[in-house]
Amino acid sequence: MDWKSPVAMLKGIGEQREKKLNRLGIFTIEDLLTHFPREYKDRSQMTHIGDLELNEESTFLAQVKFQGDNIRLGRFLLTRIMVGDETGVVGALWYNQPYLKNTLIVGNWYLITGKLQKKYGKNEVVVSDFEKVGDNFAGGRILPIYPSVEGLSQKMLRNLMEEALEQVGSNLQEYLPVDIRKKCHLAERNFAIEEIHFPKTEESFHDARRRLVFEEFFVLQGALLTLKSQLTDIGTGIQFKNPDAMTAFQKTLPFDLTGAQKRVLGEMQAEILDGKRMNRLVQGDVGSGKTAVAMTIAYWAIQNGYQVAMMAPTEVLANQHMQSFSESFSKLGIETVLLTGALKAKEKREALAKVANGEAKMIVGTHAVMQKGVEYHNLALAITDEQHRFGVRQRGALTEKGDEPHTLIMTATPIPRTLALILYGDLDISILDELPPGRQKIDTMAVDSRYHERIYTFLEREVAKGRQGYVICPMIAENEKIEVQNVLDYTEELRARLKNCRVACVHGKQKPKEKQETMELFAEGELDILVSTTVIEVGINVPNSTIMLIENAERFGLAQLHQLRGRVGRGGEKSYCILVSDSKSKLSKERLKTLVDSDDGFVISETDLKLRGTGEFFGTRQHGLPELKIANMYTDMPILLEAQKAAISWLADEFACTEDENEKLCQHFGELLQGKTLYI
Repeated sequence: MDWKSPVAMLKGIGEQREKKLNRLGIFTIEDLLTHFPREYKDRSQMTHIGDLELNEESTFLAQVKFQGDNIRLGRFLLTRIMVGDETGVVGALWYNQPYLKNTLIVGNWYLITGKLQKKYGKNEVVVSDFEKVGDNFAGGRILPIYPSVEGLSQKMLRNLMEEALEQVGSNLQEYLPVDIRKKCHLAERNFAIEEIHFPKTEESFHDARRRLVFEEFFVLQGALLTLKSQLTDIGTGIQFKNPDAMTAFQKTLPFDLTGAQKRVLGEMQAEILDGKRMNRLVQGDVGSGKTAVAMTIAYWAIQNGYQVAMMAPTEVLANQHMQSFSESFSKLGIETVLLTGALKAKEKREALAKVANGEAKMIVGTHAVMQKGVEYHNLALAITDEQHRFGVRQRGALTEKGDEPHTLIMTATPIPRTLALILYGDLDISILDELPPGRQKIDTMAVDSRYHERIYTFLEREVAKGRQGYVICPMIAENEKIEVQNVLDYTEELRARLKNCRVACVHGKQKPKEKQETMELFAEGELDILVSTTVIEVGINVPNSTIMLIENAERFGLAQLHQLRGRVGRGGEKSYCILVSDSKSKLSKERLKTLVDSDDGFVISETDLKLRGTGEFFGTRQHGLPELKIANMYTDMPILLEAQKAAISWLADEFACTEDENEKLCQHFGELLQGKTLYI
């Protein structure tokens, strides 16, 4: 048996138990041994029966004094066994485990953990855990507590871990080369795996955890950097002259740029003038002016005789960008063309011809801009909007359309610095942290469903003033297992309730044409209320919208809620965001309160990462990244920085690694990312 053997090869794993382990993502011995504890219970601190305190959980060593009894109490079957030590005797209670009557043998000693409680007129211990002790018992231990599913007890998982360690514990694959382990002061992997499950000392636990956290960050970062190095070669960039063109273009805009926009443009200008190939991510909340930044840098490239391509994730967003760019550029004699899947054959042929002969200088579109058959005359700047909707290979395909063009990636999704370090370690990052003057703060409130009537009345009043509103639901159609508002039913409900409002819905399962037509009607003011899933998170700009109502708000990530909120407040009127949630969870209430109290997207996303952890945070699963099993991007920041530095050094051959070590590591990178589309 080795670390790649099926987990079913361990003793006591039948078909049903194997299915339960599979639900936890455990298929092999290695999967099992890297199913790390979520917490630990310290059983090393023992007390005596005579010193037990009421309602306090304690661990004590006790001998079974009398044969146990099974007692029926209503729907419960109670097993009571008398146990004792030199300081006294106490009843130990188990619920609905009648077999224990014959399992615990008179005269044997057991390590028992439980809470002393007043039960049925006497003080008795309600047992939460126990284990038989042998002749060589040297005291309690620190017990791991694992993420589990119904039917897999903690004791069962611990027994499986012990057997797996016994079978293959000293033969686990070591991924990190010796030189990296030495220079970064890291424990060996077999030691780390054993100690993370059953730590002997506090020091050995910390050494083990640090090694495993480092490995997780290093392998993930190394895999991403390796993939990106295959797709991009950041070196000498295309030279742009006459930087004053940027200033000239800004004078044609009907508004003044913010200080943040000018700072970011200055960063890009300096990089290009320095002869580098720009590879930059610009982050900024909805409304922070990313499009104006993109237009300005695009104008500079075009004034130098080059072409610029901009890729957007949806046709609606591509059309909006087309309108914005053509309005600004047409009066300056610059032709902008649109490339989307919705173009008719003749329109597409004409657009492709203009792109190929260089007549079209600004090309805006969906993924159609980087497909086969699109030939650019001299592409010098590739812009990707809402980058998290595109896989890294898709963006690579766009840059390959030119001769190593500069790259600008834009996002309105506020990404915490910790996550950005992992996702974009190879990019320079600029942040637009200032909103244009005149943008009003969006009033945000969190309420429960008892407020619905008041909310509907408020919606009617806003519509009567000529305003529009969004209603967001987390589901498309009814799901019996989850009682949440869904788009189709809720649309009918609102039509019946808001008789004077024109209500329609859009969702991800509609045909693209139908969805686009509805969104365009809303944008043109032909609809009052748009009920939607999060398809409107990106891709629609309706300045007349003043209300964002989000049902079952606890089901969304905070960063996602913040982006949805940014769909309103884009005009001059006061706007509102109403979060409806009946969740009683303290965590849910704390998360929604963060949104009510703050309008800073980066503060909100950091809070979301801190509260929900890396496994649930939008940045890992939705980006296609493997889930972190032990590392925490929020609390393990120092190790993340160290691992990232080591990964960059490894890529530059700065470690004395053998060919075999490098081959094993690269193979592991490939396994980690196999079959994944990375939306980074």
